[in-house]
Amino acid sequence: MNEFGRALRRWRRLRGVKQSHAAELFGVTQATLSRWERGYHLPPDAAARRLAKLLAAPLDSAADAGLRRLVENSALPVHLICDLTHRLLAASPARFAEWTADASELRGTSLWPFATDEIQRAESRLGELGWYDGGTTGLRFWTGANHHPLVPIEPGLLVWERLTLSDGRLARLVTTVPR
Repeated sequence: MNEFGRALRRWRRLRGVKQSHAAELFGVTQATLSRWERGYHLPPDAAARRLAKLLAAPLDSAADAGLRRLVENSALPVHLICDLTHRLLAASPARFAEWTADASELRGTSLWPFATDEIQRAESRLGELGWYDGGTTGLRFWTGANHHPLVPIEPGLLVWERLTLSDGRLARLVTTVPR
């Protein structure tokens, strides 16, 4: 099963949406939607973009305001991303101090293009580790540098913690422990 498939099924279950209705929303048959959920087929680009918008974790509800404040006031280099799209939801001053890109430019932007090889490998293993099924809620691994001028990643220990937002969507708290 792929990341979109898991997220789509989770979204449907949290909201009580039947497969047939979700299929209508995307203009596909129920069988096609079922294949997307099971990871047998990937949705076409246009549907994937619509799906990402629908499933992307927001951090704008009153219930999540405390989490945003905790991240944005942390003394540690931490940031919070949507677990599905890798869009930046919030970051601490220490994290923004590491980056040369302006905070307003990065909020709502996917940080995936800046991922190191180690981050990409860890991401590819999340399904087998039970990340999406509640088998594990945290992961620690070493990463090297990415040498990117806007969003540099220094070598260090990365700690990922999966969080569930108030609407049931998943977010990921990313903390760096320098070497």
